[in-house]
Amino acid sequence: MTATATALEIAQALLRCPSVTPADAGALGVLEALLKDAGFATHRVTFSEPGTADIDNLYARIGDAAPHLCFAGHTDVVPPGDDSAWSHGAFSGDVADGLLYGRGAVDMKGGIACAVAATLDYLAAHDGKAKGSISFLITGDEEDVAVNGTVKLLQWAAERGETFDHCIVGEPSNVEAIGDTIKIGRRGSQSGVLIVDGQQGHVAYPHRAANPIPDIAALITALNDEPLDQGSAQFQPSNLAFTSVDVGNPATNVIPAQARAKFNIRFNDHHTQESLRALVEQRLAAACGNRIRARIEWLPSNADVFVTKPGGFTDLVSASIANITGRTPELNTGGGTSDARFIAKYCPVVEFGLVGQTMHQIDERTPVSDLDKLTAIYRGVLERYFR
Repeated sequence: MTATATALEIAQALLRCPSVTPADAGALGVLEALLKDAGFATHRVTFSEPGTADIDNLYARIGDAAPHLCFAGHTDVVPPGDDSAWSHGAFSGDVADGLLYGRGAVDMKGGIACAVAATLDYLAAHDGKAKGSISFLITGDEEDVAVNGTVKLLQWAAERGETFDHCIVGEPSNVEAIGDTIKIGRRGSQSGVLIVDGQQGHVAYPHRAANPIPDIAALITALNDEPLDQGSAQFQPSNLAFTSVDVGNPATNVIPAQARAKFNIRFNDHHTQESLRALVEQRLAAACGNRIRARIEWLPSNADVFVTKPGGFTDLVSASIANITGRTPELNTGGGTSDARFIAKYCPVVEFGLVGQTMHQIDERTPVSDLDKLTAIYRGVLERYFR
């Protein structure tokens, strides 16, 4: 490929790299070669953590002045599942009937390809320079535990003196059509395990035992009955969802000694992780009274709530979208977590990419016309940003 590569060509090259987390499979090399040829200073950085796979990451920057606009994303993908169930190979990058097929087509190799294509075109039209700085912060660790990717690459960049003014993450933010949604924030995520202790015993002698199963059922109901909040200006209400109840008991004539229930909370900006834990534990204590013995084991979380307040940057991105699509995008904070939660600690960040309807599905795909539209939108953002 050359510095005039199209988004489709770049996306196909990325899709043909089977970069299922933690494998890179050459995906970062595709981007590094293109950006280096365009004059970017590129850095490949590998991070490690005990008990996790080493992850390769890419940081590339052109320019050394402000303002500094960063495009961020991930080239790792989830497993394809049964490859024989795909109408086109999961890593084929095939185009059929105007659709590009492949794992990562929308989440999010296609979005990265559009950002790179738009940047290369912008630089070609401006003598290879920006009126400021453009960078790419790309990881291979978003779809898994997310400990050796964006969070550490940002720390590495900060230690080098890198500062960012704004960032666009190319996650598939749109719901139905290109231009309908910009993600300006995400709720936080906190998981835990509710543990109720009883006393093991024979079912024929229940007075000699203490059955934790009715108690954990009552506590689940109590914790679900009262809302955590009513939502906020930018966010929907927080929600607590139990995902499993287990006693690990293979016998039918033994009352178990303990019952456990896993849960996850998606929380808005009414809470921090600390205040949320305190609230739930307070409600648990009230529901237990003086009889039930229960506690919560909180699981580690690196998913804090964040929001980029509407303003000049969101207006600029919205104007670029409207210019290409005729749509005024909704500013939305729904959905799960993303690496934008890490970036928000360094600069204002929004997520805008392709339509996410087929992400993580068999036959993940995107219309080639959507690649063209997204590239044009990113191109418009660059023109407006560096006026």
